[in-house]
Amino acid sequence: MGRWRPPAEKSTALITRAGHDRLKAELDELWRVRRPEVVKALAAAAAEGDRSENAEYTYRKKQLGEIDRRVRYLSKRLEALKVVEGAPADREAVFFGAEVELEDVASGELVRLRIVGPDETDAKRGWISIDAPLARALLKKRVDDEVEAQLPGGHVRYVIVEIRYPDA
Repeated sequence: MGRWRPPAEKSTALITRAGHDRLKAELDELWRVRRPEVVKALAAAAAEGDRSENAEYTYRKKQLGEIDRRVRYLSKRLEALKVVEGAPADREAVFFGAEVELEDVASGELVRLRIVGPDETDAKRGWISIDAPLARALLKKRVDDEVEAQLPGGHVRYVIVEIRYPDA
């Protein structure tokens, strides 16, 4: 049995300026700092002799493979991404980059989310992908609109309390 996996769904190729800068910085750091260090360590491990029983050599080869894989991914992804800067013309509706405050209809609990690209998601900060079911449900909605979405944790209903665009 092989390791075949179905291809991943195409993610939206949008990103904020800050997210693009972070990915570019990661690529530069991998290519200019980490990779040369690992190549140097790999060369030193290879010089030690028998490579078949050299754990350091094996480890460094794997590490170099992981770095090269990430560099390839970032290089291709950065070319495909479209940087979205500024707020949309209609700042009263939810679009990419919006910070949205929601009130849970059932519990009254307030939730603050930001809609960002799939490469920027961060659950701790409340940043959700534009491809997420809740984000899709929020798009083009306005303050006081009710939103329903089917999430992995169950069905949710929110009312939009506030919409802001922080980078505008």
